[in-house]
Amino acid sequence: MALCVCVPARNEALRLPTLLDALSSQDWPGPIPVAIGINNSSDDSLAVVEAARHRHAGRLDIHIVQCTFTPDRAHAGSARRLAMDTGLGLLQRLEGSALVSTDADSRPPNDWLRNIAKAFSRGADMVGGRIEIDSQEPLPPAVQRLRAAWDQYWAEVRAIEDAIDPLAWDPAPRHGDHTGASLAIRAELYLACGGVPAIASGEDRALVLAVLARGGRLVHPVNVYTYVSPRLEGRADGGMAVAMQELFASAHNDTQPMAPALAHWRDRASWRRQLRAQANGSALIVQLEPMLPPMPNDMMLEPLS
Repeated sequence: MALCVCVPARNEALRLPTLLDALSSQDWPGPIPVAIGINNSSDDSLAVVEAARHRHAGRLDIHIVQCTFTPDRAHAGSARRLAMDTGLGLLQRLEGSALVSTDADSRPPNDWLRNIAKAFSRGADMVGGRIEIDSQEPLPPAVQRLRAAWDQYWAEVRAIEDAIDPLAWDPAPRHGDHTGASLAIRAELYLACGGVPAIASGEDRALVLAVLARGGRLVHPVNVYTYVSPRLEGRADGGMAVAMQELFASAHNDTQPMAPALAHWRDRASWRRQLRAQANGSALIVQLEPMLPPMPNDMMLEPLS
């Protein structure tokens, strides 16, 4: 199938070469279309991308679009929409094509695109990729232990969901990530959903919900993942950097985070299963779940030793 990688970038001159080098090393028949939306930047991102375009000529077909958003629109939603819409315009056809979102501080392994395409070939409409901290920027031991504890917690949540409300198209083993750092969507579906919502934060999650509301099949194959920087200063409000700040603060203060007890997830999975059995159940879940009371954080997360 035809794939186009879409990258929003704001002041990412230091990170973009790593991403573009990783894309050039994909075991995917080239050239690989890459749409880069440089927005509201004051560094030399453009020159860096131009240099990479020459360095990877014939392998990466890099298209650059520049934009300076007004303050009310200078946010993650506008930036990702710019990159994704540009990528959509690069596709020669919609049928059998997909847009692959990633971030400028990502470093995907060389089988990333191939494994995404395999997931589509098995019937997926959207493919989420797991987020791994880049081993080239290791976390402090205390932070790593805390992150591992969260990984174990979410693995237990997924096990509950798989036992109570399994999805035939997204079988275990699976991860649970579907963020803009690694999120692929069929081009026709992207267009049908109206593209990336131009909202200040959570634009990737909003696009996922739009897909699910239309009955789209979201999958999380364990062989689809990307490495990202554990930087503490991000580009998007409420993004990965905020989560890293909280993780570092908990480790530094030696505090144990709180999370919803697993019993709440069992109740939620049972609720979803009952709703999913109804006509248009997937859309009902998307519509009604945000209206449920938030789960209480009543269980202490135990850091792994």
